[in-house]
Amino acid sequence: MELPEKSFIGDLSFPEAPRWRAGQLWFSDMVAKRLCTADPGGTVRTVARFDEMPGGVGFLPDGTPLVVGMSSARVFAVRNGEAEVYAELGDAAAGHCDDMVVSPDGTAYVGAIGEVTADMEGAPAGGGIVSVTPDGQVIRDADELAFPNGAVVTNDGRLLVNETFAERITAFDIDGDGRLTNRRTWAELPRTHPDGIAVDADGAVWVGCYLEGQFVRVLEGGEITDVITTGDRWATGVELGGLDGKTLFLCTADTDVRRFFAGDSHGRIDAVNVDVGVA
Repeated sequence: MELPEKSFIGDLSFPEAPRWRAGQLWFSDMVAKRLCTADPGGTVRTVARFDEMPGGVGFLPDGTPLVVGMSSARVFAVRNGEAEVYAELGDAAAGHCDDMVVSPDGTAYVGAIGEVTADMEGAPAGGGIVSVTPDGQVIRDADELAFPNGAVVTNDGRLLVNETFAERITAFDIDGDGRLTNRRTWAELPRTHPDGIAVDADGAVWVGCYLEGQFVRVLEGGEITDVITTGDRWATGVELGGLDGKTLFLCTADTDVRRFFAGDSHGRIDAVNVDVGVA
């Protein structure tokens, strides 16, 4: 399958971290430094602006949006259109941060990706996951991850995270205190660079393989059942949602590493229908 000719949303910079919530698609438009929503018709609204690139998006149990500040290693809460510091990750992050998933109890799991530059080759040192508990504790919860990127919490209480430069999806159990345990490989994805991730009702995941220009549906163990190609565009964030629960939102960008760091990126979000809906 290829991307549709007409995009769901065009004229973006670098859309990432798409999240379907309460009838809207939320996402970071990273290079434009803003948090956005889009209604089912594709009308975009800017919710908040930032002084740095925003990364992962999640929601507290009361519906408050959380957004990762990538260079400051902070998590922001967005209230009434204003971003306020929710957590300082500091030494626990040991560098830049990227994506995030928030569990139903309000624990935020943030990917710490080390010091990222336009000249980097492979994963920077220091990759791991930092958790922010509902009572405000900041804990280094996992180490030695090769660029932890998109993550999801499954309905049965596991955390799956893409290790972009290890070409795999890694799984953790979440214990009663919200800590990550029992680390293991969920799927090997040779010759790919997994970025965004979304889980469906059958327990499979859709993954954006950004440098390979494709979104793939993956079963535990690594079998690929479906492929959507994006041509020369990076395939980044992915989300299941829509009013029917069977719309797959696909974030892509016309850019490369050096152009991205120079602020030269042209993004869009596409929407395609799939057979298996949201979990």
